Amino acid sequence: MNDVVVCDLQGDVAVLRIQNPPVNALSQAVRQGLMDGIVWAEQKARAVLIVGSGRTFIAGADISEFGKPPRDPWLPEVCNRIEASPIPVVASLHGTALGGGLEVALAAHYRIAVPAAKVGLPEVNLGILPGAGGTQRLPRLTGAEAALEMITSGRHVPAAEARTLGIIDEIADGEPEAIGLTYARQLIEQGHGPRPVSKMASPAPVDFDAWHDKALKAGKGQIAPATAVRAVQAAGELPFAEGLARERELFSGLMASPQREGLIHAFFAERAVAKLPELKEVAARPVGTVGVIGGGTMGAGIAASALLSGLTVALVERDDAAVEKARGTVETLLGTAVKRGKLGEPAFAEIKAQRFTVVTDFAALANADLVIEAVFEDMEVKREVFRQLDPVAKPGAILATNTSYLDVNEIAAVTARPADVIGLHFFSPAHVMKLLEIVVADATAPEVVATGFTLAKRLGKVAVRAGVCDGFIGNRILSTYRAAADHMVLDGASPYQIDRALVAFGFAMGPFAVSDLAGLDIGYATRKRKAATRDPRERVPSYADRLYEMGRYGQKTGRGYYLYSEGRRAGIEDPEVEAIIAAERDALGITPRDFTDEEIQRRYMTAMVNEGARVVEEGIARRPLDVDVTLLYGYGFPRWRGGPMKWADMVGLNDLLRDIEAFAKDDAFFWQAAPLLRRLADDGRTFDELNKQAKV
Repeated sequence: MNDVVVCDLQGDVAVLRIQNPPVNALSQAVRQGLMDGIVWAEQKARAVLIVGSGRTFIAGADISEFGKPPRDPWLPEVCNRIEASPIPVVASLHGTALGGGLEVALAAHYRIAVPAAKVGLPEVNLGILPGAGGTQRLPRLTGAEAALEMITSGRHVPAAEARTLGIIDEIADGEPEAIGLTYARQLIEQGHGPRPVSKMASPAPVDFDAWHDKALKAGKGQIAPATAVRAVQAAGELPFAEGLARERELFSGLMASPQREGLIHAFFAERAVAKLPELKEVAARPVGTVGVIGGGTMGAGIAASALLSGLTVALVERDDAAVEKARGTVETLLGTAVKRGKLGEPAFAEIKAQRFTVVTDFAALANADLVIEAVFEDMEVKREVFRQLDPVAKPGAILATNTSYLDVNEIAAVTARPADVIGLHFFSPAHVMKLLEIVVADATAPEVVATGFTLAKRLGKVAVRAGVCDGFIGNRILSTYRAAADHMVLDGASPYQIDRALVAFGFAMGPFAVSDLAGLDIGYATRKRKAATRDPRERVPSYADRLYEMGRYGQKTGRGYYLYSEGRRAGIEDPEVEAIIAAERDALGITPRDFTDEEIQRRYMTAMVNEGARVVEEGIARRPLDVDVTLLYGYGFPRWRGGPMKWADMVGLNDLLRDIEAFAKDDAFFWQAAPLLRRLADDGRTFDELNKQAKV
């Protein structure tokens, strides 16, 4: 027994109360306390109640122990010892019982929960599988199909569903300890003894091969969900003890996988990205009312996101027709949220009646705590918006621009309050995409930055601090690795091969399919904007401009790099595009060569990492992990690879440096090693070392 698992005798029931705030994580002390507590309880009581103090039961493993040598007792030993108790053990659940927390509950003989509790086995999100009997006990309660769905998705299951599935025996209102004690006493009075899940019948077999193939396909290269299928299969085909051994074998294999390393890095990076030294002790400004200027796709998405988060929104459009269109777009987005169960009908009605207005007059923004401009991506248009907004907005209101590329300092300069101006770069669709780049201009006040991070949290976004440059973190790096793809097309690869190779790498879509989704007009406008300052040595293909000039804007016109039939998102490869590219190669005197998929992946990724290193060195991103989180949440980078900078560490910086030097033989202007990358490689250091050195 110890101070994190407090043992208390309540009549015939021994209470093991876990007190390891904030989430009762399964630290070594908790595991040891449970082991000692069970031994104590068996000497003192007729039943045992395991309950968590505070806001939750057990939310999972202790993340501070990740990457460190395991310390006894291991969780599998703890769970087996709980289940082996000769007196009945009850787990009373509230908050969440996740991962090892649910495995502890499954090791108990009976489970009761409050109505709001949730359970789950989300280990696949960290590149592993439940390793303390979860894959063996859960299927014995739920059947194989339900267990497979839970484990391969990692989703959190509400208490009512968990009871229907057989995971929970009872649901009761009240304090977790009180309802647990009542239930345990009922079991004693009714003469119920231990009921080990391990003694229950094995689950009926299902088509495990089909489940394995489905998990591989859905994982887009991630192996943990498919491996978990094989662990559940062992529950149906092997005796319990042998199934545990098989689970442990598969678990150990995943623990040694680079995918696990990548996912753990992503897990910690997401939590570290908002920790900035300059924001310590800085209070955010209160935000209750938000103004949005521009009701197009982006503005409507921002408005919907704010409304779904409980904020009041005033949206300004240029004329009555645009007002009605914007209102309809926002209400359609909210209606979709209703259909998906994310917004109730009464709340939808309340939003329309009280919290959402669309007007043409900037005066409606006079009481807004924060105003977000989301108009056309043109500097003079945005400057004019801020000129009009500045005298209208109240003192202390934050003025934000949603620009994707433009200089926030230049926008702030037209106001009398540059300290209140910030970039809030949402990603489309803004009510869905998780990333929010918080672009800090030269004069932006610290409390304005803090407010941006607070707002992001309220909106359910992952916020990354970015400095001012063309494209900030994400779009600046995008322009470089997209250029690498364009160069490969000029030299002989097809857009379709590149897309296939990068999907095989783990991206949800390749760059040319992404261009079709976003619209080829966006890329065209960016190229035209940069043309005046472009270095004459830069290779800029013209085939993308030719497609734009032909009216091939992508999915919205049914033609881009791909052909799209009505109602279908998936595109068909188009020989006409290949012919346009071939004609440009001929005009440039380029003899096309073959590229392997591996070479495509390597060039694309090396360009991404190299520019990422420049972004870090210049302070546009504070740490390599900021680059990783940006690419993970805004650009479809495969999470199980950890992000581009983590990927670079795992493949070796020296190897990447040698690649750049080899690629430079054909294009010395584009392939110049970033000084930071070269220094780290020469010193035998990694990007992750820079993350650890950063002060937070």
